[in-house]
Amino acid sequence: MDGLELLPVTLTVRDLLEDPELELTIHGNRGFADRPISWVHTSELADPTPFLEGGELLLTTGLTLRGPECGEYVNRVAAAGVSGLGFGVGFTHGEVPRELIAAAAEAGLPLVVVPHRTPFIAISKAVSRALAEDEYEGVRRLSRAQHELARAAGSKRDLAPLIRKLAGFVEGWVALLDGAGAVLHAAPTTAGESARVLAAEAERLHGRQGRGAVEVELSEQVISLQDLGAGNGAVLAVGRARSFGTAERQVINSAASLLILALRQTETLRSARRKLRTGFLRTLLAGEPVWEVLDDLRVGFPTSPVRVLAFSGERDREELLYLLETGSSAETVYPVEHEGTVLAVVPAEGASAELLSRRCGARVGVSEPCDSNGISRALRQAEQAVAAARTGVEVVRFAELAGCGLLELVPADRASGFAASLLAPLEGSQELLGSLREWLARHGQWEQAAGALGVHRHTLRNRIRKVESLLGRDLDQPGVRAELWLALRVLNGTEH
Repeated sequence: MDGLELLPVTLTVRDLLEDPELELTIHGNRGFADRPISWVHTSELADPTPFLEGGELLLTTGLTLRGPECGEYVNRVAAAGVSGLGFGVGFTHGEVPRELIAAAAEAGLPLVVVPHRTPFIAISKAVSRALAEDEYEGVRRLSRAQHELARAAGSKRDLAPLIRKLAGFVEGWVALLDGAGAVLHAAPTTAGESARVLAAEAERLHGRQGRGAVEVELSEQVISLQDLGAGNGAVLAVGRARSFGTAERQVINSAASLLILALRQTETLRSARRKLRTGFLRTLLAGEPVWEVLDDLRVGFPTSPVRVLAFSGERDREELLYLLETGSSAETVYPVEHEGTVLAVVPAEGASAELLSRRCGARVGVSEPCDSNGISRALRQAEQAVAAARTGVEVVRFAELAGCGLLELVPADRASGFAASLLAPLEGSQELLGSLREWLARHGQWEQAAGALGVHRHTLRNRIRKVESLLGRDLDQPGVRAELWLALRVLNGTEH
């Protein structure tokens, strides 16, 4: 099983070198440029090491540096663990001193040349911006882990998938115990043996005020215990040979919250079933028309105009319906099964099809807006749209299908001429063409497009900036994106 990968991809010296706006160059071996950067520090001190923590890109104009001092200076900052040395030329020195170049090469320290026209603050801003994006990426990955746990919790209304997913994330074992210490679920299955020795610890946990959570060490293992407070004394036990990090504790807490919700829903469902059976019996005994009771199922049907969404994927119908019923958009979604297809009726300007697709892990076909009299037509539109979805496409709108024949209205020679003229500045650069195609196909989503291309998102940003510069077009404009996408479609068709 995969462990919890929450550390973001780090910014490196090479990423800064690839930023065309900074115009940086490097002396010596570019292999040194793969060092990660934690921050930027500017100093003209002969010995800046008291103010360094390691991992910084150190910027200087060499105000205090003369030939003999260069070697000692490089040795000091290299020993302090800086990621690289940025040297601004055109101030104190017209060019980088040869002694500094030699010392940096000997120390294996990246020596970056900063031209006079590039202010140090521009480098600081670029690093700060990139680090902020990486920090956001770490939060997003944690959110993704929590989302996967939520999806596992909704799988067939069974808690076993959630337990297995959590065990994979923490790279350890997980067990769900009842009030008597019996193992309800365990992952891997052998974890049940480890969990049985926790009965005494679980009992002490129940005696604590409020929802209890403790970590104990037993048999050379660190074990986290969470009182789920579900009324039946259930306890979540998570163990492994090393201590848990902050991110892993957050994921354990998220799993515990999902388990609490699932256990309470189970109790609520049992109670609701009892009330339904009682109410149905009373209806029969009173001789009231049964259809008047069934008509209550219309409660929650959204007000017109509405859209119909059709879902298709690897999940079974029960899983899809459960996820639609329990998601954050459940109040605005009316899920229903029709002839083997899971559908959802939603307000025309309501629930996001993209969000529902990600939550359910399924492809979604979206109809045109309609009123209550057009549901049948909208249902067919949604089914046609989801049937047309290709691999990697999450959401297909019927309106988009209706526009697929646009290119057929343009003579082939004129379409080819248009595409060749528009994309001429990129001719011969498959790297830029491929990056532009993938970025447009992913609706400008940097992380998804970079992942599909197998590059860092900062690298993709640099490529798209270069495309924008070569074309002389603003890629933030939807009309420009549409023209480029059509041109790429024509180009792709002529290549095949």
